[in-house]
Amino acid sequence: MKIMKIIVLVKQVPDSTEIRVDKVTGTLIRAGVPSIINPDDLAGVEEALKTTGATVTVVSMGPPQASGMLKELYGRGVDECVLITDRAFAGADTCATSSTLAAAIEKLGYDLIIAGRQAIDGDTAQVGPQTAERLDIPQVTYVDKIIDINDEKITVRKSLEESEEIINFHVY
Repeated sequence: MKIMKIIVLVKQVPDSTEIRVDKVTGTLIRAGVPSIINPDDLAGVEEALKTTGATVTVVSMGPPQASGMLKELYGRGVDECVLITDRAFAGADTCATSSTLAAAIEKLGYDLIIAGRQAIDGDTAQVGPQTAERLDIPQVTYVDKIIDINDEKITVRKSLEESEEIINFHVY
């Protein structure tokens, strides 16, 4: 069995228990608010780390201080961390974010990409699917468990409010 290369998209977000909103602009006040790893992304990292015989690379687009989050992920067992940072990315929407992430991912190479459902600071649930579209690869949303991975296929469980599906897709 070849070593599978898994990329997990991660985002540093403000701790939602500490968030305040600017009443004039309607934007989040991030100053003085501690940052955490987005919970859905952390779940993706944990699932990737359960995969035997895989290397796990996390990719994040954010400010330089996101490097602290990446150090924490190294401590959790991640093999490689990539931080894409530039002042030009400040305030990027999901379209710009997914374009930047897709360009980086193409250079890194991958067998499987995991993205959390949504970030708690934006709540759009768009970056993962948009990144898959930009890479022209199949995607499965709402996966809550990787059941099996082998040289031929990946089996996942997709959970919705009232049902769940077991989905198999072939490794190319």
